This record gives sequence, C-alpha cells and structure tokens, in this order.
Amino acid sequence: MVKLFHWLLPHPFLTLLLAVVWVLLQNEVSAGMVVFGLILGIIIPRATAVWWPDRPHGIRAFRMMSYTVIVMWDILVANVQVAWIVLTRPNSKLRPAWVVVPLDLVQPEAITVLAGTITLTPGTVSADLSDEGHSLLVHALDTDDPDAVRDQIKDRYERRLKGIFV
Repeated sequence: MVKLFHWLLPHPFLTLLLAVVWVLLQNEVSAGMVVFGLILGIIIPRATAVWWPDRPHGIRAFRMMSYTVIVMWDILVANVQVAWIVLTRPNSKLRPAWVVVPLDLVQPEAITVLAGTITLTPGTVSADLSDEGHSLLVHALDTDDPDAVRDQIKDRYERRLKGIFV
C-alpha cells in the first residue's frame, strides 16, 4: 500500500502545489478545475520522477514560510538601497566586489534556494558554484567590506536554510 502511494504520488507537495497553481491560473474555482489540477498534479510528478532520484526527504514548512517572509523583506529593502545607489552615486564611486561564500549546505536543493535568494536580492548575484559544491561566487554591486557580505549571507540565509532542509 505504501509503495503504491509513493509510486502514485512521488512528490505529494508538488502534486498539491501544481493543483493549486492550476486553479489560480484559471481564475475560477470549480470542481472541474480542481479535479483537472489534481490530475495534472499526479501526472507531472509521476512522469518526471525518474529525474528526481535523490529528492529531499522533507522540509520544515513553518521555517520555510518564515524564510520566505525574510527574503521578501530583504528584496524590498535592497530595491530601495539599489535605487538610491543608482540615483545618487556615479559609476566611478561604486565599490563592486567578488565574494566567495564557503558553504556548509550539502543538499543541492538547499544550495539552489540559497543561490536563487542571493540573485533575487537586488545588488547581489550568484555567479558560480564551485565544482565540488563547497562555495558560491557572489558579485556585490557596492560594498566596502566583502567579508561582511559573506558573513551576512551565511548568517541571514544559509543558517536558516540548514534548519529548513531535513
């Protein structure tokens, strides 16, 4: 019975997410749309399950929600900061820097979320992941202390992601 469940729903969270997104894209909630969303939510993960052999065993949903709120706040604040820099500082006064961020994360999904978070936050871009996955190369638009950028990424994002991915 358990094997049948895992075969039918290899990624239950993804199934639910796909169904909800389908209904939201339709702009109407009806029984037919919900059923079709669930059908898509079952078929798509099942069809792609062979490419997910080492899927994460779980995440702590409450911590992920908290992380999402923090990232959204940081994106808002960074947008204002980058706009201020662009409007008030000439290019010759910018202090760009390349920052190497050593990683304690080992799960590829967690590293991907971290790299995406850095890139989504204006003023920083994840440029490269080392071959072994032990460090990220990050470009910062304007900083006088690259070590502070590294420490902020590790403390604000990586530490939380270590608590989210089980």
